[in-house]
Parts: sequence; C-alpha cells; structure tokens
Amino acid sequence: MNAPVPPPPADQPTGTTPPRDFPMRRACPFSAPQEYAALRAEEPVARVTLPTGRPAWAVTRYDDVRALLSDPRISADIRRPNFPALGVGEQEAGARLRPFIRTDPPEHTRYRRMLLPEFTVRKVRAMRPTVQDLVDGILRDMLAGPQPVDFVASYANAVSTSVICGLLGIPRENLEFFRDVTRVSGSRTSTAEEVAEALNGLFTLLSDLIAQRREDPGEDLLSKLVTEHLLTGDLTMHELLSTVGITINAGRETTTSMIALSTLLLLRRSDLMEQLRAEPSLMPSAVEELLRALSVADSIPLRIAAEEIELSGRTIPADDGIIGLLAGANHDPDRFPDPETVDFHREDNPHLAFGHGMHQCIGQQLARLEMEIALQTLIRGVPTLRLAVPYEEIVFKHDSATFGVEKMPVAW
Repeated sequence: MNAPVPPPPADQPTGTTPPRDFPMRRACPFSAPQEYAALRAEEPVARVTLPTGRPAWAVTRYDDVRALLSDPRISADIRRPNFPALGVGEQEAGARLRPFIRTDPPEHTRYRRMLLPEFTVRKVRAMRPTVQDLVDGILRDMLAGPQPVDFVASYANAVSTSVICGLLGIPRENLEFFRDVTRVSGSRTSTAEEVAEALNGLFTLLSDLIAQRREDPGEDLLSKLVTEHLLTGDLTMHELLSTVGITINAGRETTTSMIALSTLLLLRRSDLMEQLRAEPSLMPSAVEELLRALSVADSIPLRIAAEEIELSGRTIPADDGIIGLLAGANHDPDRFPDPETVDFHREDNPHLAFGHGMHQCIGQQLARLEMEIALQTLIRGVPTLRLAVPYEEIVFKHDSATFGVEKMPVAW
C-alpha cells in the first residue's frame, strides 16, 4: 500500500526570514551553493521550502550537522508524514520499498550488521589487486576506442559499477543499465510510478540471480545474503531485493560522481594534477580533500525530528523535517580554514562527506579505494587527457540526489 504524502501544514512556523526555496543550485560545481555561506553566518538552522511544497529545516554549520546526525532523537524513517523528501515520488516509493538507509534502529541495525563484514578496512584492502585489474582493463578499453568518448560512461561509471557488481557477483554486461536505473530513481523530478518501473527492472534481474544462488551459491556477497539470511528466514525476498538494490544504487552513484567530478577539477587545475603526478603518495590525502570539497552527497541526510530538539539556539519541533547539508558542513570556515581552497596537504580533515553517526556510509572504505585507484591509474596512464568540448558545455546533474557530471566528452 502506498504511503500518503500529506500537504504542508497550514500553520507552518517561520524563521527570522521568509523560507528559502530548496535545493539551492551550485554556481561552481566544485563547491557548495553560494547561499550556504550566508546561511551559516546569519541563519545556520534555516526554514526552507522543498520542491514538494513542504517546509523543512536546513542545517549548514559543521558542529550542528555532526550533532544532528548522531542525535538519537532524529529519525531517518521515510514513512513519517513530514519526511523532507526532495523528489516528487521519493517518499511514496521509499515507503513502499523500505531502503535500509531510510529506516531507524532496530530495523536499520539489523541490515547494517548483515553488510558490515563485507566492507571492513581489512576486506577492502584485500580487494585492491582485484580493483586495480578491473580499472586497468576499463582504461585499456577506453583508450582502444574512438575519440572523443564520454568519460562518465566509459570510465567513471564503468569503474564504480564494475566494482560493486563484482562484489555482489552480478554480471556487468550492461553497465549503463544500472546507471539508467539510478538516473530515474535518483531524480527529483521522477514520479513514484517512474521510480517503481525503473526499480522493477533491477529487481527482475536480481530475482533471477537470487534463484540461481539458491541452487548454486558462490563466494560473492549476494550468495552470502541468500544462504545466510534469506534461506534462514532472517530476510524476506522483498527485504533482500531492497537491500541489494540500495547497495548497488548508493554504491555506484556517489563514486561515479566523485571520480568524474574529481577528474574534471584536475583537468581545470593543472597545478593540482601536477602535484599528484610528482608525488603519487599524496593520493590518499587528495582523495579526502576532494571528498570534502566536492561533497556530492550534500543533501542525502534527510531526517525528521522524533522529539523537539535545539540547534544553534533554534528550537525544531517534533515531526519537522531536517536536512543536514554535508557541503555546508564541509565548507564551514570555523572547522576548515580557507575551505574554498582545494589543499591536498590539508592535515586536519574530518569531513562529513560520508555522513556521521549510525547512518554513516557503510561503503566508505571501498569508495576511497576506488577513487584512489581510478584517479592514480588515469593520471599515470593518460597524461594527455583533455576535455573534448568547451568547459561551458559540460552538463551537470543539478536535479539529482547526488550532484555530479551527466556527460563529459574527453580525448587524449
């Protein structure tokens, strides 16, 4: 049964200024929206109006966002009536599918415990040779093809999708299929029916694979989920499909965006590119700085107050929606000196690009590994890489849950 999406309450509380429209568009793709700086200074917990017409609170200061995401009085349950969904069909589809990132304990804890063993630091480190081989092959294929080529499809998406599909044991015959699913399900303009149709295609593929794993399990993550959780009754088929679906979508979309946007930044900033060529050991800290500066998952932390809370002197009533803005936090000058400067030597960098608290991204170590290998392999292997169109023609994803590059023609 579809969850009803109620209209905004008639007695909407107001802040010190009229509610601003949200989301706010980036003027520079490599930074946060310009309005965030004014909000941090003047109204760090600000009333905003969402595309659905519903009101919510936007939080922009680092300390506030960090406190918000670790507060047990804050809920991530998408079924709550005032959940601050940004997409027109997001809440209805989410309430039906129940992705674990939009649930609360103990339900969320149960799913997280199933997945955590596959994403530990030790497990991810052991994956380095496999990921390197995948990336080497993807780069060879790209270089062997015609020029120009869409970097997002041929490299960034190919890397992130191949890695997550390899982990799950899913054939990667049609990498663009997974991107198409996310393009619809992650769009703020998609209806609940369009999201459901896109995900049904994915679930049909997964259902066939799950049936195979029932009869002939392997060593992949999908096999483990089937044998250890589905067949034992820990998971229903619906829950397994939802869990694997969100793992694929979340696992590939943000990393695709980070690889593509990071590469675009390096092509625009030859000084940063030369730093990494001259000092390859700088790559891990460069990845952390790129995660901070680009913050592609800016508005992913959608929450709702289960109880009345206070942030920066502002009282947020129970049942009000709240958005912890990661780009706002990661560009807070009170936490990051000179935050608009991309500094690969930044030593103190506790960014919130992966969120914080119990919902912190479960695949963050794998995302870091993919970025390190993808960027290093590209810098080393294609020293003549360049944009094949004027920068002004690059298309960005302003209406997606994850910010990034839609298409980026390159040559070498």
